[in-house]
Amino acid sequence: MDEWVQRALARWPNVPALFGWLGLDRRGHWLIQGERISHPRIVDTIARNYAADRHGRWFFQNGPQRGYIAIEFTPLVVRVEADDTLIAHTGQPIREASALYLDEQGAGVLGTPHGAAGIDGAALAWVLERLQVDGAPVDDDASLADALAQPDGAQTALTLAAFDTVLPVMRCDSASLEARLGFERDPQPREDDPGSA
Repeated sequence: MDEWVQRALARWPNVPALFGWLGLDRRGHWLIQGERISHPRIVDTIARNYAADRHGRWFFQNGPQRGYIAIEFTPLVVRVEADDTLIAHTGQPIREASALYLDEQGAGVLGTPHGAAGIDGAALAWVLERLQVDGAPVDDDASLADALAQPDGAQTALTLAAFDTVLPVMRCDSASLEARLGFERDPQPREDDPGSA
């Protein structure tokens, strides 16, 4: 978090939070009242001061005020860099994960120490190149179709060879991702929020 933000928080610790103004779309673009924020300095400032509270609500700490983010899919969106590494839309490198989750539409989400990270559509090839069945590359559509046919919460026969390890591939309905990976898509005020009461 930026130093100026920490100073503002120390000076004004109980500023009420803002809800319903900010969002994050499925591609990792910040939104204000549904419109994409494109100014590079604003985008960078939000990315540097983006975090989650203990309830799994993600926010932008704008000085002393938290602006909670409505999340279209996942709180982080992962892209592939030219050197074949993964980076979150916030600029944070993704170097480890616990599992790959596939929703009912085949969208991929990595469970990372930083939070649930949706695989950007353009990075899907990165995942497909690393999927395996019994240690061998997946070379047919039947294996993927079988994995997608599994019920919500089931471990599939697929694995993901990534981050110098082999990760399980789990089926997880989109509606179950929040509970399973600990985040809220539509954050709402709580009684214990700073400045409430």
